[in-house]
Amino acid sequence: MQASQLTHPRLKVLYRIDGGAEARERVLDLAGYRASTPVRIGNGAVDQVQHDIYGDLLETAWEYAKAGGRIDAEIGWRLAGAAADHVVSVGAGFGLIHGLFAGSALVNILLPIVHPRMGRPTSSIASGALLEPPGFMMLNYGRSTPVVSLFAHVVYGGDRGGAFAAAAT
Repeated sequence: MQASQLTHPRLKVLYRIDGGAEARERVLDLAGYRASTPVRIGNGAVDQVQHDIYGDLLETAWEYAKAGGRIDAEIGWRLAGAAADHVVSVGAGFGLIHGLFAGSALVNILLPIVHPRMGRPTSSIASGALLEPPGFMMLNYGRSTPVVSLFAHVVYGGDRGGAFAAAAT
């Protein structure tokens, strides 16, 4: 846990035994076991973003405390804050994905089915007053509609992620 404080607020996938965060993978000009090649040292995962590491860190802290170790308040808040920041950004990402889904598939497939006055390619104006179909990303309702819709989805997702993180701490 001490090593994670060196790279706060970003949590790395792995740390060296000495606590350092630099473990880039390199190929050595050597023969490996039974002359296998390439021989590598380090780890290519050092630059990856793996979301499960926040859970692993909190579980490590939990097991440490359960075994009698003491986690002071400052470290506890920093651990919770790192996980909460991550949850907010993941929530915003889910909001973006939902916004893209809602603006493309949802409004163009589901909305005409459930809304009786939504126009369809097979309907005509003579069949009654119809609403214009939204079109891809709701562009038929104005050029700013997709931007505002996606922005609202990202903000809402981040807000829900933040509320979830606050409730979990």
